[in-house]
Amino acid sequence: MPPDEPMTSTVLVRAHEWRRLDPLMLLVHPVNELVRFLPLVIATVVFGSSGDDRGPWQWQWIGVAIPIALGVGRFLTTRFRITTEQVELRRGLFARSVLRAPLDRVRTVEVTSSPIHRLLGLAKVAIGTGSAARAGDERLELDGLALRHARELRTALLHRAGTTDVPGAAGAVTRRPDTGRVLLRFDPRWLRYAPLTSSGIVIAAAVAAGVGQLVDAAGDRLTRWSLPDLAQLALWIAVPLGLVLAVALFSVFAVLGYLITNGGFRLSVDPSGRTFHVTRGLVTTRETTLERDRIRGVEVHEPLGLRLGGAARLSAAVTGLDRRTGGTSPLAPPAPYDVVIGVGTEILDGSPALVVPLRHHGPRALRRRYLRAASGLGLPLLVAAAITLQDRSWAWTLLPTTLLLVVAEPLARDRYRRLGHALDARHLVVSSGTFSSRRQVLAREGIIGWNIRQSWFQRRGGLCDLVATTSAGRQACTAHDVPEPVAVALASAAVPGLLGQFRG
Repeated sequence: MPPDEPMTSTVLVRAHEWRRLDPLMLLVHPVNELVRFLPLVIATVVFGSSGDDRGPWQWQWIGVAIPIALGVGRFLTTRFRITTEQVELRRGLFARSVLRAPLDRVRTVEVTSSPIHRLLGLAKVAIGTGSAARAGDERLELDGLALRHARELRTALLHRAGTTDVPGAAGAVTRRPDTGRVLLRFDPRWLRYAPLTSSGIVIAAAVAAGVGQLVDAAGDRLTRWSLPDLAQLALWIAVPLGLVLAVALFSVFAVLGYLITNGGFRLSVDPSGRTFHVTRGLVTTRETTLERDRIRGVEVHEPLGLRLGGAARLSAAVTGLDRRTGGTSPLAPPAPYDVVIGVGTEILDGSPALVVPLRHHGPRALRRRYLRAASGLGLPLLVAAAITLQDRSWAWTLLPTTLLLVVAEPLARDRYRRLGHALDARHLVVSSGTFSSRRQVLAREGIIGWNIRQSWFQRRGGLCDLVATTSAGRQACTAHDVPEPVAVALASAAVPGLLGQFRG
């Protein structure tokens, strides 16, 4: 088989042969380059057509031809090969670079298809290794392969133990990936949670600001008409209508954003139970396969909006993921709380760590919650009082700022109720937060160190933050405001012997 022939599904490929990507990428790379150089292309078309150049090489055509030539050159100068030991990617003509991913270092394989990829039946394969997750390192990406071949490559790379059937390797045989048992599938009823997410709140703020500007502009125009009564009446009608319109618009945009990101979501586990496969995305589809052995824990995130709606989201802490993802991979989009807990329990092999009762951190931690709530919510009241002393017309601000103190007590109580930790046979559990409540479950075998931090106020109260360091996820799992003796005992019990070497 010639080195430049694209991969086929049944041909056995000898090792050490460099091959090109799928020829259909000749349609993708030039389009991508045109998008990247779009401002330059527009400028050359506009200014080039303003002259009286009647020659065959007009500037506007040169501005279009250069990005297309770069795209074609990118395809012609890119090669890859797969041996029994590693995957190699070579690219560039004048500044050539070679990226290598040893097969025994492969942690995750992600298959992504943008709209143009999907139209042509192509996909981009991103191979993640432990070293590729460091800041500044490049990921090895094969952009693009036929979608079927990309999925076969993903399956072979993640099921390589005890076999060498990697497409492109010596003696390779292709096999169809088995999707296995579906754990979770997208439910259109989950769209009701979209306005309760943080992205929905951001969209709401933007829409509300736009509506507010329109209302102000309308009020100014009516005032200029010298009809103050009519202007006042119009404002009384426009404000509630504007609020209704803002809520409707931001809900629509939030639902669209949720659908584009999570449409077609599916979480499945292969028959052997070794890997989990996540598919999501309505416009750009993304397929991520995670090895169970690389998952060090899960996290249930309950922002205040989702919590009020009885929903949550689930993510996994995985070793070897790109730092741009925060070291976590989504396992469930915003969905009913019971559904999220059920999926998380399945990921944890039936462990009840997500629902186990927490051990709270005592009266001193509770006192800190009350002091923080009172000081944080009392500050606006002090500012309003100071302004009122200077200008009596601002006295109306005292009422809303005083009402903030009313929520201080239930806020502090809720923060303490969600603050705590637990330890079972296999996992460390920590929980904290109210507006962004999180329960993190970390496998005890994934803990590689401890870090005890204390502020001046914590030292005065005999409290500390106990940080379990790990190579997965955010690389830290923190139990806040733990009494010092409890923190030491917890660290010693979670990983026996790890802390003892530092104790006299």
